[in-house]
Amino acid sequence: MRGYEVLPDFERFSQVDDVFSRSSWDDTIRSEQSDRFYSTYRRPLDNWRKANGFTQRDYALRNASWHVSDIFTEMHDGRRDGFIDPLSTLKPGADDKLAPDSPAAGASDLKHVAKTFGADLVGIAAFDERWVYTERFNHETNQPKPNDLPDDLTSVIVIGQAMDKGLIQTAPSALSGAATGLGYSQDAAVLLGLAQYIRNLGYEAVPSMNDTALAIPLAIEAGLGEYGRHGMVITPEFGARLRFGKIFTDMPLAHDGPKSFGVKEFCEQCDRCAGACPAKAIPHGGPVPVAINRSGLKGVNKWSVDGEACFGYWSKINTDCAICIRVCPFTRDYAQAHNRMWRRLAGTRLRGLMLKLDDALEGGKRLKPNAWWGRSNEVGA
Repeated sequence: MRGYEVLPDFERFSQVDDVFSRSSWDDTIRSEQSDRFYSTYRRPLDNWRKANGFTQRDYALRNASWHVSDIFTEMHDGRRDGFIDPLSTLKPGADDKLAPDSPAAGASDLKHVAKTFGADLVGIAAFDERWVYTERFNHETNQPKPNDLPDDLTSVIVIGQAMDKGLIQTAPSALSGAATGLGYSQDAAVLLGLAQYIRNLGYEAVPSMNDTALAIPLAIEAGLGEYGRHGMVITPEFGARLRFGKIFTDMPLAHDGPKSFGVKEFCEQCDRCAGACPAKAIPHGGPVPVAINRSGLKGVNKWSVDGEACFGYWSKINTDCAICIRVCPFTRDYAQAHNRMWRRLAGTRLRGLMLKLDDALEGGKRLKPNAWWGRSNEVGA
């Protein structure tokens, strides 16, 4: 059901070994290309590429999409809120706790508030220390630092922010990177508002984006989707076209559980993401019980993506990639009835036929970035 199996030799993960952290201290990852990759998010390129999707206009939009997230990330010296440290721009909460009528009522209220604040998906999992980083990464010293969390945490609220489908269709491009930036910027706003609501009720609330713990297993435990071949959560509502955030809390809440709608069986037949990956970072074969390299998780039997190869391609093209999301057959507009029917049949023994149908209809075909810009001139666009 989960799409992965935790084995007896499981080891918790250190953020120091994350490929993005390693790009600061590990000479096998860091390069002039990777330094240039990061610099394009902070200042204009010296020479703009003429390639469709990599022009000054495309990078201008991508970097603007990150602006809200960057405000919080760069607010403090020595911290990087949302990526190495939890979001910290919160007011003190109430001294007295206002208990919900029941854990189920508390969960219902919380989900209602999260959706009101802008979350596209929300689920609740039990706090599980296995997925919490053993240590955080200090980007100033390139050394580990403690990953402190309050005691007696019981729940993790996981929110999902959908990434713009039109932008994702232009991947790989600087333009498609705007979908990622918007996802994180929206994440930050929703997480802070929801965490403050919980604090105002008198409970602990630690809002987190990529920091503190692994989001993917928590999103699966919170019932938001299943694990896919490309190493991401595939949801019934948006496929893998999401960014996840999480809030750790001691508020008494009912927990959701993992769900299954046929993703594992579908991915066993489909390897479109593996075939489309220019870095060859996604496996064609089955799940493996070992980490591919230092940035992999040890002691979990799963489809494992080569983070080193993936990041290497990002550095080469000066933006994040997202081809695997674009070509995934589950990346569809489920507001349309025929796509909902496709999803239902893809979870049955007709999954092979649904895959062939998606191939025949050229599912996942790239939208030329100039065509995306042209849509803004269309009536009603």
